[in-house]
Amino acid sequence: MNVKKILISVLILCLAMFLMAGCVPASTGAAEGAAGGSTLTMLLPMVLIIAIFYFLMIRPENKRKKKAQEMRDSIAVGDKITTIGGMVGKVVHVAEDRLTFETGEDRVRIEVTKWAVSSNEGRGANKETTDSEESLESK
Repeated sequence: MNVKKILISVLILCLAMFLMAGCVPASTGAAEGAAGGSTLTMLLPMVLIIAIFYFLMIRPENKRKKKAQEMRDSIAVGDKITTIGGMVGKVVHVAEDRLTFETGEDRVRIEVTKWAVSSNEGRGANKETTDSEESLESK
């Protein structure tokens, strides 16, 4: 996906440079006009490069970071999470920048910082028994 965006931005950049090369007339008749035209020709591709990089690379990355931060801030007790290291568990305690979660049936508790959480599957996702198992146990 990122390679595709980079390729598109390079192609747009090349197209813009070819278009800008034809914008300056060959002879303007005045030295000041030619100097102003060449400055514009030099600055316009740079502005286009910055705009392309902003809209195709920087802005989407900032949106992803904001979405990930919102996900980490919304973690509550009982949510099933996955860490960046691949550990899966149920959250049992949430502090300002840290959380504690239990893994597996042996209930090992691990404390990590919130930035180490890669996904939050929500409340009740780590139910230890299914409804059918509960009905069997009650009989």
